[in-house]
Amino acid sequence: MDSTIIITILSLIVLLFSVIIHELAHGYVAYSLGDSTAKYEGRLTLNPLKHLDPFGSIILPLLLFIVGSPFLFGWARPVPVNPYNFKDQKYGEIKVSIAGPLSNLALAVIFGLIIRFIGGTILFGNVGLMMALNYIVAINIWLALFNLIPVPPLDGSWILFSFLPPKLDYIRNFLRQYGIAILLLLILFGGTFWVNLTGAVFHFITGHALIL
Repeated sequence: MDSTIIITILSLIVLLFSVIIHELAHGYVAYSLGDSTAKYEGRLTLNPLKHLDPFGSIILPLLLFIVGSPFLFGWARPVPVNPYNFKDQKYGEIKVSIAGPLSNLALAVIFGLIIRFIGGTILFGNVGLMMALNYIVAINIWLALFNLIPVPPLDGSWILFSFLPPKLDYIRNFLRQYGIAILLLLILFGGTFWVNLTGAVFHFITGHALIL
């Protein structure tokens, strides 16, 4: 099988399960705060079929692959959350929002430390295993950083909106109206920046250069 196809398939698998864990983190934190909405709708599961979003999980990653983007990006269907059920009404939404990126960062750190401390001939002598670990770390770093951008539907927007005073509602409305367009521009034309930023964080965690 062509190496490009193998890399693409590997990237899509890593991306799919990374965004699922991302959404599960939102759901479980919401559940811990007293909101059972995600649980009642069967979303606290690793079953991919429960989380697929037609655009974010399928169309966008394929589009990025076709245009030759250095990274594939996407998202799962957001877990349903009712903030009125939160025991912590002041910081509940922020906790739920930050849980997704933190879950991806945690995955990047766990697998990155495996590369750093259990590397040597055990991993570097196995090209397939090393490639898989590289993709797990890199994609989760990418997801963590990108999701903190304060543009809907990303988690960073909910964090931003929690602090925006009413007089700045026009910013909230603008971002909600043009969020998807802004994100596509950032993905399509910010490739070098994201590669460099992800590579720097990858090197900090693993002690090695990012090679994909």
